[in-house]
Amino acid sequence: MKIDKELAVGVFLLIGIFSLIYISVKLGKLEVLGREGYTLYASFENAGGLKSGASVEIAGVKIGTVESVKLDNYQAMVGLTINRNVKIQDDAIASVKTSGLLGEKYVEITPGASDKVLPNGGTIRETESAIDIQDLIAKYAFGKV
Repeated sequence: MKIDKELAVGVFLLIGIFSLIYISVKLGKLEVLGREGYTLYASFENAGGLKSGASVEIAGVKIGTVESVKLDNYQAMVGLTINRNVKIQDDAIASVKTSGLLGEKYVEITPGASDKVLPNGGTIRETESAIDIQDLIAKYAFGKV
């Protein structure tokens, strides 16, 4: 009888631990087995606070994530992981946008009209950098708008 109670407590404890791990992974949006998708790159003059883990969207729908933001030849080189089922044309435009007025940064991709799609490791040539709110305020305050 005592062994049955110990076994039940042990099983209950294991279920609790696995539940906590599952919730942590799902709520933290962690990828345990690696990401499914392909990598594209985009070069911006100003990434404007874009960080790894930010969303990549088309028409407001998340299609991937920002993997890396690095300095390359005095420009921000951004690595994007795109879902395998989404194909990006070679004339698409990547823009750094802000959610709301002071929200998080994300990359918005505007699809192109070309029949050619970018391969894994390809580069999006057309980019629009983030709008710098501080610059706009300074220009307005000093009458340069």
